[in-house]
Order: sequence, then C-alpha cells, then structure tokens
Amino acid sequence: MDHEALAREMRGLREQVAGITDTALAAADGLLIAADTADSIDPEGLAALAAAGLGLARRTAAATARGALHRTVAYGSHGCAAFYAVGDTALMVVLGDEGIDVERLHRATQPALRRIDLILTAKTSAKTSAKAPGGV
Repeated sequence: MDHEALAREMRGLREQVAGITDTALAAADGLLIAADTADSIDPEGLAALAAAGLGLARRTAAATARGALHRTVAYGSHGCAAFYAVGDTALMVVLGDEGIDVERLHRATQPALRRIDLILTAKTSAKTSAKAPGGV
C-alpha cells in the first residue's frame, strides 16, 4: 500500500477545504490505515468509532431502502465529523471546525475518495495479477 500517496490525498483535501482540522483513514473493521490528526485525538479510537458509526448508518440505509450509503455527518457545538465510505472496505473521517463549509467538503471529498479507493485496491489487484496463471 502506498502510504505516501494516501498522505498526499489527505493533505490535499485539507488544503482544498478551509476548516478541516483532522483526517483519518480506516479499514471497514475499524483498524487505522493512516491519520493526520492533532495530538489530542486518538487516531486508533477515532477509526474504531467511525467504523462502528458508519456500519450502523450503512445498515440503516439498507433497511430503509435508501441505497448505498455515501456519507454521514455528526454535528457538535465545536464543529463536525464527516464519515465517508471508501468503496466497501474502508472509510475516511474528516473533522472540521465550526466554520467549515460542509457542502464544499462533500464536493471536494468525492474525487479524493475515488483516488484513495484506487490506492487501497491497487495492492489487492497487484497480488491477484501476480497469482494469475500466465502472470500479467
């Protein structure tokens, strides 16, 4: 997995959207993949909580026939936490301060999420290709 490419995507998102304070990327099971968080944030704990919350939101969307879940946002008195599905196997958490433009955040994350998904699945694709008979 190209951790530097993941870090670039996370930094790029922060540079595009004013108000982003922290970002983290986790596997769907809650294991931390990468984080760009303040020292006051426990990235492993954040990843686990985000996976649990996103899992519940996915189940709710499915149970109510709303289709595949794309994102969920929790608003607090000091900002928000946005949770985005990255394919079927990962999620990204973006924390923002109270001044963040959430609609801008949603628009800016879409291309980044697609690129992150490609980075994450490149490892799997490379292993599959290497094991294929006749090798590609």
